Amino acid sequence: MKYALLHVSLPFLVCVAVANTSLFNNVMVDLSYEHYAEQVVDSLPGFLAMPFNSIINVVLLGYVVMGLYWLFRKNSSEETKESRYVRQVFALMAIFYAPVQWTRLATMRRAPAVLDQWVTLPIFAWVSVWCSFIEGGASWRPWFALTTQLGSVLSYGLALVHARGFEVALGGHIVYAVHKGVRVHRLYGDHLSQRHLVLALVSCGGFVGLKLLDHWLARYALFQCVTGHFWSKVCDVLQFHFSFCLLTCLSERSQARQKAR
Repeated sequence: MKYALLHVSLPFLVCVAVANTSLFNNVMVDLSYEHYAEQVVDSLPGFLAMPFNSIINVVLLGYVVMGLYWLFRKNSSEETKESRYVRQVFALMAIFYAPVQWTRLATMRRAPAVLDQWVTLPIFAWVSVWCSFIEGGASWRPWFALTTQLGSVLSYGLALVHARGFEVALGGHIVYAVHKGVRVHRLYGDHLSQRHLVLALVSCGGFVGLKLLDHWLARYALFQCVTGHFWSKVCDVLQFHFSFCLLTCLSERSQARQKAR
């Protein structure tokens, strides 16, 4: 686990440092409460001004609980150290993402807003890395993982050249991750992994759709208190969880097939 922690924390700290420079001053990010459909409660402190959007990132909820569950979860005795490393990196990414989300909502500052966008990209890229690991018969290729993650981090540079550069980069990451997930399911999947895949895709669709439709949905009573943006965060946690379910299941099948040969 110490290698997974090191390999997640060091790039994360570099991104934090760069995000706090002037490099991304021209990147379009939303820095006002008007961006969100949830009504601000003036009587609450700033970090809880939008209570429902904030509470999903409280340390004992959401990303952290889910990340800790998968970080310390005991998988089958056949799990290799490489497979364990891939799982732990993904779990730590979820845990590190929680304070980024909360800090953005609590402070409405540019650096956390940039970081919130930026770290999303390597998280989706790690799904593709994990899928390639499974496709290769649970054969770990560190240089492939490194170049994939480095390319993902650098792709945020699109936000510097176009106002919608981040959306383009994120869309590309999502499409590629879905493509890899479907392909690896076809290689090693069964009815159980199919259910996990469908739930992960539905959660991903909810994560994107509910966030984009936040203000439009607020016209309806059901989404006026607990808004679309809040539910998109719930879907985000769920897509993490079901991605874990899918990829750990397929990892075990890949390893079992390799041993049977």
